[in-house]
Amino acid sequence: QDIPMCGVPIHRADEYLQRLIRQHFRVAVCEQLEDPAEARKRGAKAVVKRDVVRLVTPGTLTEEALLDAKARNYLTAIFRTAPAIDGGNGPTLALASLDISTGECEIGEVTGSDFPGELVRLAPTEVLVSDALLADQGVMKWVEIAGGKSTPLPAQYFDSTAGERDLKASLGVRELGAFGTFSRAELAAAGALLKYIDLTQMGRKPLLRAPRKSGITRVMAIDAASRTSLELVKSSSGDKAASLLAAIDRTVTASGARELQARVASPLNDPAEIDSRLDAVGFLHERQRLLDTLRTALRSAPDIARALSRLAFNRGGPRDLGAIRDGLAAAASCAEELRDASSALGLPDALLRIAAHLNAEETHALADSLTRALGEELPHLRRDGGFIKAGFSADLDKARALRDDSRLVMAGLETRYVEETGIKTLKVRHNNILGFFIEVTQLNAKPLLSAPLNETFRHRQTMANAVRFTTTELVEIEGQIASASERALNLEQEIFSALQAAIAALEKPLSQIASALAELDVFAGLAVLALEQNYVRPVVDHSECFDIRAGRHP
Repeated sequence: QDIPMCGVPIHRADEYLQRLIRQHFRVAVCEQLEDPAEARKRGAKAVVKRDVVRLVTPGTLTEEALLDAKARNYLTAIFRTAPAIDGGNGPTLALASLDISTGECEIGEVTGSDFPGELVRLAPTEVLVSDALLADQGVMKWVEIAGGKSTPLPAQYFDSTAGERDLKASLGVRELGAFGTFSRAELAAAGALLKYIDLTQMGRKPLLRAPRKSGITRVMAIDAASRTSLELVKSSSGDKAASLLAAIDRTVTASGARELQARVASPLNDPAEIDSRLDAVGFLHERQRLLDTLRTALRSAPDIARALSRLAFNRGGPRDLGAIRDGLAAAASCAEELRDASSALGLPDALLRIAAHLNAEETHALADSLTRALGEELPHLRRDGGFIKAGFSADLDKARALRDDSRLVMAGLETRYVEETGIKTLKVRHNNILGFFIEVTQLNAKPLLSAPLNETFRHRQTMANAVRFTTTELVEIEGQIASASERALNLEQEIFSALQAAIAALEKPLSQIASALAELDVFAGLAVLALEQNYVRPVVDHSECFDIRAGRHP
């Protein structure tokens, strides 16, 4: 059966999407799949081909306007194992989570008692569950408390063999050993996650960073009730402003804010790892000039991770290309500062690793191309054009010159027609329906409708207060303008596609740069916090001694 459909103005689509997604709707997006000119070749009444190109759901958002810049947007799949036959071990739950707006991925397994705390930590906006799990009121209650929209999937989606195959394909590897050891349950959850993304994105593949093994081996297990009372990332009333995170957040980038939130929600267990982080914060804390310089550079760093994801889904625009350009410039500036500090003072291990990722040589040519190609003021949509600098492409410059000079010709044509007719109010105008036309008032129309001027000026349309005409010369010039404008726009689209392909080829080092900038922002923000609040570095070891003197916790 046909389904009645409705539309919204394209320029307000994000606004409507936001309202629908907040109410946990799923929205099918349909687009034209061919140029209307191609459809007309099949006949005057041929319908332009259209189809669903994407299913928008709470967990599969990539649009900047629909996402919280400072929070992850996890889509999480849950798979429950059957208990052992002898009853020795209860069922465990595997969780696979992916933020498709950045490619950040976590996969882990928890016991039933640890599940609520883990789900609240992940705080997914959408949760994928099998039909069987949907009937478990205990699990579904915690899905609701965590704030996620539950989406039921057939049990066959949770296939560990297919999950292993799809995970390898998404990561571009033959074996998963380099990322850790994954159980069959974890692979089943990952399989459902990737299958759902494939369905909603109509086969377009998301960026997928190296998956992290989650669970309680590396980070502290905190039950859901304790998370609520500790008010780590939001208060018990749901207000972020009254949380521990808000009290300590001095980051200056969106990606840094997300990284800090992830760290506050997942405290480390290993004193060596904790000390490595504290070494980085302490180094910057003791060198305020370096700290100030790094933060100045970081403030100019856009959100590379989310720009990369939009470009990978072919939803990016000129501003996403600009985000990569400006992000690479900020990374180069930070890398130079850290390199100078390293040669003079030596860097802690965490900052050495960051400096190495920021100075990825393979991205230097891309940074140069983006800088030479892109203008300063970039439109939101690629179809708007005007984002490529003059001088980057000789063919584009030629098409633009023809287009712009033709506008001057049109103005000259209007002046000549005024002189020939003696009608000073004659204007050459343009609209999207008629194109270019000559317009005079009703009082001045009679000479153009009479001989000899009616041989040059052909009547097109009579309005209430005006009469519109055209000429053979006007039609010819209009054709030249249209072809020059179309060629200029097509050339810009080709340049955009080439830059997008160059970015896709460097997805891994660009993702590492995005992560490095986020991590550096966290360290720098905590160093500023320590200076502001006169914090003292703690001694963290494996002992059970808990000794705080004259302390005041944020």
